[in-house]
Amino acid sequence: MTQHESSNSQPSAFSLTFGDNGVAWLKIDVPNERMNTLQSAFVDQVTDVLTQLKAKKDVKGMVVYSGKPDNFIAGADIRMLAACQTADEAQQLAAKGQELFGQLEALPFHVVAAIHGPCLGGGLELALACHSRVCSDDDKTRLGLPEVQLGLLPGSGGTQRLPRLIGVANALDMILTGKQLRAKKAKSLGLVEEAVPLSILLDIAEKQALKGKPKRKGSFQEWAMGGNALGRSVVFDQAAKKTYEKTRGNYPATDAILDVIKYGLQHGMKKGLEQEAKCFGELVMTSESAALRSIFFATTAMKKESGSDAEPATIKKVGVLGGGLMGGGISHVTATKAGYPVRIKDISNDGIKNALVYNFKLLDKQRKRRIISKAELQNQMFSITGGTTFTGFTNVDVVIEAVFEDINLKHQMVKDIEQQTSDDTIFASNTSSLPIHQIAAAAERPENVVGLHYFSPVEKMPLVEVIPHQGTENGSATSEQTIATVVALAKKQGKTPIVVADKAGFYVNRILAPYMNEAAAVLLSGEPIEHIDRSLLDFGFPVGPITLLDEVGVDIGAKISPILLAELGERFKAPDVFDLLLSDGRKGRKSGKGFYLYNTKKKEVDKSVYKLLSLEPAQKAAGQDIALRCTLMMLNEAARCLDEGVIKSARDGDIGAIFGIGFPPFLGGPFRYMDTLGAKRVVEMLKDHTDKYGGRFTPCDKLVAMANEEQYFYS
Repeated sequence: MTQHESSNSQPSAFSLTFGDNGVAWLKIDVPNERMNTLQSAFVDQVTDVLTQLKAKKDVKGMVVYSGKPDNFIAGADIRMLAACQTADEAQQLAAKGQELFGQLEALPFHVVAAIHGPCLGGGLELALACHSRVCSDDDKTRLGLPEVQLGLLPGSGGTQRLPRLIGVANALDMILTGKQLRAKKAKSLGLVEEAVPLSILLDIAEKQALKGKPKRKGSFQEWAMGGNALGRSVVFDQAAKKTYEKTRGNYPATDAILDVIKYGLQHGMKKGLEQEAKCFGELVMTSESAALRSIFFATTAMKKESGSDAEPATIKKVGVLGGGLMGGGISHVTATKAGYPVRIKDISNDGIKNALVYNFKLLDKQRKRRIISKAELQNQMFSITGGTTFTGFTNVDVVIEAVFEDINLKHQMVKDIEQQTSDDTIFASNTSSLPIHQIAAAAERPENVVGLHYFSPVEKMPLVEVIPHQGTENGSATSEQTIATVVALAKKQGKTPIVVADKAGFYVNRILAPYMNEAAAVLLSGEPIEHIDRSLLDFGFPVGPITLLDEVGVDIGAKISPILLAELGERFKAPDVFDLLLSDGRKGRKSGKGFYLYNTKKKEVDKSVYKLLSLEPAQKAAGQDIALRCTLMMLNEAARCLDEGVIKSARDGDIGAIFGIGFPPFLGGPFRYMDTLGAKRVVEMLKDHTDKYGGRFTPCDKLVAMANEEQYFYS
């Protein structure tokens, strides 16, 4: 194709060229940025493009495409929302986007979006304003409206155009969850007309653009259950019920999304867009959106950090010790996400078999969902091998140890690895409780020893704690290169790493333990198990504390508790629950016996546990009081961790709590939540609980000082 440059010489993210066959080509390429994002400053640039197009009378069609090699438009630049002081300002921002996309949609010729890579948020809203969409079938291509994850709704027409294109039920599913679709799924839903190889994407888009401008099939009402008012009502009611089960009413954006889409259905596109902009403006001003956006900025900033100034060492192969649940998960993310060949060592062939079966099941699930092919599954499995000896370990660069929490066993692992591998091989322990310097005490090269604490299930949980030790009696501290190398490895595995100090419980388990202990204390006071769990679910945690204890394992809690008690004092003393449960064989889900029954379809409490604990359950305390009682213990300990240097910043503490244990994201993490409450209020509540329940609630020195000085964790 021959393209002629437009006369516009101003630097712009949007450049317009014209082919000899009547096709206009609108390239989007934001200068000096790796990713295309939409910015308010682009309004004049897009207006200029539209003016040029309206002036040119021989255009038969237009292709909108990206000048970036691996992304279409990753969304709107949410930094511009911080500049909005009022809901009205944010509403006007949305209205401008709607107006521009409306003008794009009103062009008299066929406009086709050619999509490769992420096409998210405002990027998909722009594509929806085009008359047709084609995308590459590349794995990088993702289409979605993830605004709900920032406490917002799509504000540039997404709530109105998407349901008209793919139907109300499918649109609600996408917008309420923020899920991102791969190319095949997008095509099957009708979100794109074609999903083709990248090599022919622009050619197919050009052919589409030369066809006549398509007419939208059917109306909004017809798409919504065939115009049946009762059917539409059922769709919205089911979506609302399903959403509430997940959000517990803590996320205003989900209610707004349902209301705006329903409003557009009842009153038409124009009114629907007005309501969308209005609700967008209101949501921008909510504390929930501010908190969720702070998480986005924090994780974005952390992606640029390496944990050390040193250059990471090159990794070509990784070893894993232990074929259990953790070892299987670690090997999976190392092979499939990071792309490194993995060699697993276990004491038995059954252990190796279990790890390989675990990996196969995860990959086969992806194959069944058509995310990967059978050939890709086989290639991934070929990259994971194992055995009961150290064969295959001579050339590994990092060994991740995931064996039992026994210091003597871990010492033996360190010695074995140092004998079997090179002098540069890193030994990373996945211990959840044992201090890293104690493990490193057995090493000849302690500078290569580091903690790398994953969370279960490894393939789902986004956090990893990186724990350098400060040296042993006979050796040096974890080297800066070792830190940089494992941080880089964790990122390749798809994790968000935080570097924490080598102190008992590290960070996540240290703040989790008093929370769990308090939940157990509430149980021993006679509150029903389901009431305790429901109280914390309503507060915003993804699972209740009693359910979590069953999932993690009562035996794990029993092992960690004495270590924390010995190192940190009486406030970590666990209620007398663990021994009684373990004596009855109740380890939780893993043993099929815990606080809940595991042989029933519906989740039910195992009421025999009350007899074991000599309890007669009766609901006395309000759910909000139970949630506050448990959460205050976590907040107080988080403040201590920052004061002691266990974490480097409040930001790391918030990300660690949200990604590691599911602290309610809409609260922004324990430190942002304490800032919202104010240190003075937090101290008052802790003192009140001290009077009611004992000295373990005594506010830490850090919080008392902040209350006196009226300070905040985030300035």
